Amino acid sequence: MATRLRITLVKSPIGYSKRQKATVRALGLRRLNSSVEHNDQPTVRGMIAKVSHLVEVQEVE
Repeated sequence: MATRLRITLVKSPIGYSKRQKATVRALGLRRLNSSVEHNDQPTVRGMIAKVSHLVEVQEVE
């Protein structure tokens, strides 16, 4: 089974670059404390790495 990642926006992207805001949006996060689930893939991991200071990640089965 593929591992899933639950990504939660814990800090506002206001005040950060447009690129980081676009990455948060591309992950599907819109509001503070909103969560989305994605499959554990290198592309998603790369996006998380770019905005790691804004999000919290949990592995879900």
